[in-house]
Amino acid sequence: MRLHRLDITAFGPFGGSQSVDFADLSAAGLFLLHGPTGAGKTSVLDAVCYALYGSVPGARQSGQGLALRSDHAPAGTRTEVSLELTVAGRRLEITRQPPWERPKKRGSGTTTEKAQSWLREYDATAGAWKDLSRSHQEIGEEITQLLGMSREQFCQVVLLPQGDFARFLRADAEARGKLLGRLFDTHRFAEVEKRLAERRRAAEAQVRDGDAALLADAHRMQQAADGALVLPELTPGEPGLAEAVIAAAAVARSTAREQLTIAHCRLAAAESAQAAAERALGEVREVARLQRRFAEARERATRLEQRAEAHRDAQARMERSRKAETVAPALDLREAADLEHRRASDAEARARALLSASFADAGASGLAAAARRTAEELGGLESARRAEQRLAELVAERTDLDRQERADEDVLQEAEAWLADWETTRAGLQARIESAQEAATRAEQLAVQREPAQRRLGAARQRDQLARDTEDAQTRVLAAREHATEARAHWLDLKEQRLTGIAAELAANLTDGEPCAVCGATEHPAPARKVAGHVDREAEERALAAYQRADEQRTEEERRLGLVREALAAATAEAGDTPTARLAEEVEELERQYGRARTAAGELHAAHEEQRRAEQEHERRTAVRQQAAVRAASRVGHRERLDRERADLEAELTQARGAADSVAARAAQLERQVALLTEAADTARTAEDTAQRLKDADARLADAAFRAGFETPQAAAAALLDDDAHRELQHRLDAWQSEEAAVRAVLAETDTAAAAQLPPADLATTERAAALASQRLREAASARDAAARRCSELDRLSARSAAGVRRLAPLREEYDRVARLATLAAGTSADNERKMRLESYVLAARLEQVAAAASIRLQRMSSGRYTLVHSDDRSGRGRSGLGLHVVDAWTGRERDTATLSGGETFFASLALALGLADVVTDEAGGVRLDTLFIDEGFGSLDDQTLDEVLDVLDSLRERDRSVGIVSHVADLRRRIHAQLEVVKDRSGSVLRQRGTR
Repeated sequence: MRLHRLDITAFGPFGGSQSVDFADLSAAGLFLLHGPTGAGKTSVLDAVCYALYGSVPGARQSGQGLALRSDHAPAGTRTEVSLELTVAGRRLEITRQPPWERPKKRGSGTTTEKAQSWLREYDATAGAWKDLSRSHQEIGEEITQLLGMSREQFCQVVLLPQGDFARFLRADAEARGKLLGRLFDTHRFAEVEKRLAERRRAAEAQVRDGDAALLADAHRMQQAADGALVLPELTPGEPGLAEAVIAAAAVARSTAREQLTIAHCRLAAAESAQAAAERALGEVREVARLQRRFAEARERATRLEQRAEAHRDAQARMERSRKAETVAPALDLREAADLEHRRASDAEARARALLSASFADAGASGLAAAARRTAEELGGLESARRAEQRLAELVAERTDLDRQERADEDVLQEAEAWLADWETTRAGLQARIESAQEAATRAEQLAVQREPAQRRLGAARQRDQLARDTEDAQTRVLAAREHATEARAHWLDLKEQRLTGIAAELAANLTDGEPCAVCGATEHPAPARKVAGHVDREAEERALAAYQRADEQRTEEERRLGLVREALAAATAEAGDTPTARLAEEVEELERQYGRARTAAGELHAAHEEQRRAEQEHERRTAVRQQAAVRAASRVGHRERLDRERADLEAELTQARGAADSVAARAAQLERQVALLTEAADTARTAEDTAQRLKDADARLADAAFRAGFETPQAAAAALLDDDAHRELQHRLDAWQSEEAAVRAVLAETDTAAAAQLPPADLATTERAAALASQRLREAASARDAAARRCSELDRLSARSAAGVRRLAPLREEYDRVARLATLAAGTSADNERKMRLESYVLAARLEQVAAAASIRLQRMSSGRYTLVHSDDRSGRGRSGLGLHVVDAWTGRERDTATLSGGETFFASLALALGLADVVTDEAGGVRLDTLFIDEGFGSLDDQTLDEVLDVLDSLRERDRSVGIVSHVADLRRRIHAQLEVVKDRSGSVLRQRGTR
């Protein structure tokens, strides 16, 4: 990964726009980022991290979102970070805008804009930037995949925080484990430990649950056996538990079956006794029932004799009610007439109360005549009503004319103001068009130069790659030649050994009595024997085949070397001897000029469109001004006509309104008067009619009461019964007759009279005997059922216990196996002598690699005195695996890193950081990290040590790296020429760059 350019706007302490040309700074290999405390040196690194990952380093994560915005930035300037870099052979540009509060476009206050991100890639073939994504998530996944590192790893490997590594150097094993775990992602090993522990707990729970279930079934069998089962005192997990439970269950089942047989016999005897008691009880109950029935009938007959007089009175009342029913229609008619008369009188009184006192004695005809006179007066106001409506329309029309006049005045003022600036606007638009046309011409000229420059740059890159490929091919050719020579020598050695031992091969095929293939003899007294190291034909052929393959590989490598050399010559011929970096810079500068020219030329169409729209607006404003002047002239005569008509109507309405506020108010008064007089006349006529009908109804009622035999109508009304009273009286008469018939029927029954002659039945004694027999039967049945349930439950629990014992055996074996693995991985097993967890074991291996890589640089920084070594010894009662010691070559002894001085701690932690960067880079997949930053700590070094540290950092250029040192140490400004200075001011910080160009 190599950084090219960083652009910052309104970010952190930088109120305006600032740019960093990392390509210029990286050319020196070592550059300095310096400035006073609080100026914003670390903010530059924060901007790089934010552009890549959308967040700042972990120690400063509180400054996210709105807090990333500079307090010095103008209100309308948006916060933005743009980073251009090359990673994995791809040139990318990442732009991020965090959320920010901007002023509202309308009204006061602010509104929050959402965060935005852009990812672009430079297409060398097309010579232009290509948009890839605007999704935060997609950009984050793409960058993380290309870099091969998370944000935490990037901040630890690229932005080397010395304070963190000084703490890491002195930290205990647990703190080192946390940091290494984040960097090397050993979470999967911790998950293995966790998974094994979970499986161990699960298996242990299954075994414990199985033992508990077996004991629970044993206790249930003990309860079911009702004390017949005696269990040994065993706990889950103890041996012999299953055998003891099964043996005790067998004894309990045998005892339960014996008790079931006895219960069956007792139940049969109880059933026979209970049947005899039930028959005797039924006979006694029947006699008692008949005796009670006879006594109850005698009591009912006595009560009927006592109510006989009341029965005769009810019959007489029923007869009188039937006569009064003939008078009921006349009574209803009189009541309806009386109600109607009262309602009419009340309505007349209410209507007269709304009239003036002058109408108090007027009859119905007088009220009707007054209503007619008032209606005639109301009809004479119709013409005045229309005049009043027309006056309202005139007022509204006059108001509308005034409104139109004001609107036209506003239009005229706006048009005049706009047309006054027309010449200035047209001149500005023409200048913009001419500038865009010049940019288009410049873009066409640059476009002609782009393709040759890109071809030459591509050829130079191919030349550099082919040069490296040529060296690799030469190395492979030499290796193939050596391999072929060794294979040929090995084949010839084996061939010579086989020729020497060929007699043993021939002797292996000899058979007694068969002739020898060499001499023809049939006797073989002393055949040759194979000795140790004998080579047979197959071994010789395998060696020959290996030699042939090696020779073919040599020929193929030589052919490839020739092809690569030819391609290198062609690429060199096209690219020349100019360095690739210089060609890339030329192409990049050409692309920037071309991009700026194209961007400026792209404004041509927009400028033409804006000019066209401005000319159309000029024509529209001129027409609007003319139309407004015409409308103003036509409104003068119309306004005079409206004023004359309004004066005539107001004179006419003054006479028609009288004392009222308006003609409508006067008409409303007359309409209400007509309505009140008409209603009063109608109610007076209705009251006179209802009085006559009431008088006629009284006469008809008196005649109907006399014919029905009543002295007065009131007596007839008192004799009437309503429906409920009539039904109740009839029900009492019918009930008395039904009761009398029922009593006579019971007293006439033969068996009831005979039972009454017998002695009283002793039902209580018989019921007690039957209850006792039933109780004995229930007890016997309950005992039989309990014995049956006991047998069934014992059989079921015994079968379940046996099945549980069979299931428990493999579970216990699984638990033993998983428990051994879990304790071994967790570091608690007796086999794990150092008590080292699995994750710690992996991290210990990584720490050992880091210590080895760091020691290479630490020896140079300390003039060969110090070396970092990894230790897996246990410290105190803790676990081992993550110890870190320093070996002092002056004393030859190993000591703790906490004994180093301040300066020694700095360069030891720097060496550790660089070593960790190399190991993490290799772990992440070999991603090249061409740009590193080291933050502070150089002030603690003396001059000699500082020179040695700078030599080590300068040697990183051997791996084509550039290192940025973040420090405010004054001596570094004299030693390092490429510098990026951060200058702080009241209006915000600014960047000043001094490179090598």
